[in-house]
Amino acid sequence: MTALLPTSTAGSLPKPSWLAQPETLWSPWKLDDGELAEGKRDALRLSLAEQQAAGIDIVSDGEQTRQHFVTTFIENLGGVDFENRRVMTIRDRYEAAVPVVVEAVTRKQAVFVEDAAFLRQHTDAPIKWALPGPMTMVDTLYDAHYGSRRDLAWEFAAILNQEAKELAAAGVDIVQFDEPAFNVFFDDVKSWGIAALERAAEGLECETAVHICYGYGIEANTDWKKTLGSEWRQYEETFPRLRESSIDIVSLECHNSHVPMELLELVRGKKLMVGAIDVASPAVETPQDVATTLRNALQFVDPDQLWPSTNCGMAPLPRTVARAKLAALGAGAEIVRRELSEGSLG
Repeated sequence: MTALLPTSTAGSLPKPSWLAQPETLWSPWKLDDGELAEGKRDALRLSLAEQQAAGIDIVSDGEQTRQHFVTTFIENLGGVDFENRRVMTIRDRYEAAVPVVVEAVTRKQAVFVEDAAFLRQHTDAPIKWALPGPMTMVDTLYDAHYGSRRDLAWEFAAILNQEAKELAAAGVDIVQFDEPAFNVFFDDVKSWGIAALERAAEGLECETAVHICYGYGIEANTDWKKTLGSEWRQYEETFPRLRESSIDIVSLECHNSHVPMELLELVRGKKLMVGAIDVASPAVETPQDVATTLRNALQFVDPDQLWPSTNCGMAPLPRTVARAKLAALGAGAEIVRRELSEGSLG
């Protein structure tokens, strides 16, 4: 990216109420068949327009055509049974009835490539596309076939690599892998998580990113955060290894969190998508709130490597709130850009 402090979102944006139930994860679609396909495309265009109106430089699909950032991808794979689910604990935090891996997983066809090509047709802006990361995919399924989280993750990494290469060929500029599980399973991150992530990104001719956060603003996540104490130091476990990895960009949660800002120093040299918008609260940040977070981050990140972003996806928020937060992100980044150009930021 050539623009200073290019803004982006970490993931999802709320869907229109005519497409799916607002403020709800895994919300059922309100349309069927051809109407659903058309409605998804309409929502994608709306999402793009809202990002552009807010001054977002690196746009995305806002995940308008998928119900969930992990399961929609998995639904399109072979070897996974969605009918006979099993209850398991997700990220050591909450229980859910999840699909079951019953045989070797396979990619039957491209999942998001057609949607990415559609978005590319409607904008000249850089596009970032999010895919679930291998470890987070493993943590969202019950494995009744492989018997090894590492082996299943490696299969997913190869499948993700196929999808990512086709997304890049369709015009995607940045492929992002979402790995919130990296903030929980530190031993797995060390022994195979980073390697699986690099396998998913292997050979890509576009930029690559990994998004690691503390989750959507849902009760299970907010309750977990209350147990983490006055300082959230989980990034201390992963950042040094990511600094040595082949991944280009690291996306992290920052604003209104208890992440010590100095932890950003552990990944200096990488581009950082610094979360300057709290997705766990409906309170809308002011542009000055955003600017303050970015100024603090600039103590540990070079200006040409700082990308203002949201902490995580905003699917559970009201659309009016999400739009206002995006506008604050764009305006706050512009404040700091101006300060940097004028040399008034010490």
